[in-house]
Amino acid sequence: MNLSKLIAVLISTSVIAGAAQAQELTGTLKKIKDTGTITFGVRDSSIPFSYLDDKQSYQGYSIDLCMKAATAIQKQLGLTSLNVKMVPVTSATRIPLISNGTTDLSCDSATNNLERQKVVAFAPTMFITANRLLAKKSSNIKSLQDMKGKTIVSTSGTSNLKQITALNGERNLGMNILTAKDHAEAFLMVETGRAVAFAMDDILLASLAASSKSPNDYSITQEALSVEPYGLIERRDDPAFKKAVDTALINVYKSGEINKIYAKWFLSPIPPKSINLNVPMSPELKAALANPTDSGEPAAYAIVPDAQKQSLSKKK
Repeated sequence: MNLSKLIAVLISTSVIAGAAQAQELTGTLKKIKDTGTITFGVRDSSIPFSYLDDKQSYQGYSIDLCMKAATAIQKQLGLTSLNVKMVPVTSATRIPLISNGTTDLSCDSATNNLERQKVVAFAPTMFITANRLLAKKSSNIKSLQDMKGKTIVSTSGTSNLKQITALNGERNLGMNILTAKDHAEAFLMVETGRAVAFAMDDILLASLAASSKSPNDYSITQEALSVEPYGLIERRDDPAFKKAVDTALINVYKSGEINKIYAKWFLSPIPPKSINLNVPMSPELKAALANPTDSGEPAAYAIVPDAQKQSLSKKK
């Protein structure tokens, strides 16, 4: 083969390969490639996962993990730069905004469960918590049973609100259930006496109490009402994007880099008030990070006895 024919073959092969690569790029990855932008759904008050600091800048544990995914996607797509757009979402709007393409990745404190997996997908679990109650110590609330006939609040669009509503009927508690637009508003309702207790994930309750004017005024119940594995929310039926995000996070988990990120947000002073939550990584989370999973089944996370896991799974 002469030189001119060889060059022609090489060019032809390169064009075919390039065309094939372009054809393979679909869904969210194509959108990111075409626009040079990835859009995160972020929260205003989900400390320390996703929140606004005193400089009106979004930051947190979840956002750091989303940035790791964005960096990996930028490299995969061969982009010299990638614009990160932050779109504020709430518990009620985050899933619809992922589904309709407004956001690409929801970077907050979202529970991965089987019901939600019918609508969206989740990245490998990044945190494990439980649904508990926060109340003023003076209210003497030790369990959900103590809330019989009283007013309770939870955040709109959360699995916590759905579970409290179900338990209210199942246990004939007669609670008055209020909904708040976000976690900060729900906490304020307890702080101002409009609600006796706030039902939410224990880590978020601890963060809100620690950041309040009088942290010692509040207590969190020991009773765990549910298992709540957290994951970044992805669009459903977009396997290429899910693989890109999941691979990036698994690399962070397996390399041990996750330990440094975790320590930054849970074992060190965080802005804006330099409060140290001092929440060591649980054995359950260590296990989930060592063997990454996107399971929405509570029984996949050894945090409560098996009998209770089965019960909780049915309630989800």
